[in-house]
This record gives sequence, structure tokens and C-alpha cells, in this order.
Amino acid sequence: RSMVSIKLFRDSNRYKDPLYVSVNDYSAQIQRGVTVQVPYFVAKHIEEMNAQDEATAMMVEGLVMEYNGKNM
Repeated sequence: RSMVSIKLFRDSNRYKDPLYVSVNDYSAQIQRGVTVQVPYFVAKHIEEMNAQDEATAMMVEGLVMEYNGKNM
């Protein structure tokens, strides 16, 4: 397994707890705010999850703006 370094965002609110990741037969809780080593495929999975979260947030924001524009 090829290992890579990652550092997950940490704050004192929503992103304070470790991130649980499960990919095929690999599972782990990844601590936030520190650099850790994970297999490449886990880092890739987290990157894809973050991209999907961002796309969803943008879509929701667009729908809210559209709704507010129609109901003014």
C-alpha cells in the first residue's frame, strides 16, 4: 500500500471529531488537525467526499437563491 500524508481540517464546532473512513476492508478513525499517514486510496476517497460535499453545498445555495428570488 502506498501511503500519503494528509491533514484534515479541524475547528471547535462541526469539524472537531475524528473522521471515520471505511473503504473496502480498510477502516480507520482519522484525527483532525494533525498530519497523518493513510493509504493513497483513503486520501483519494476523502478528496472525493469533500468535492461531493462542496458540489452539494453549491447546489443547495443555488436552490435557496432561486426560491428566495421567486418568493419576494
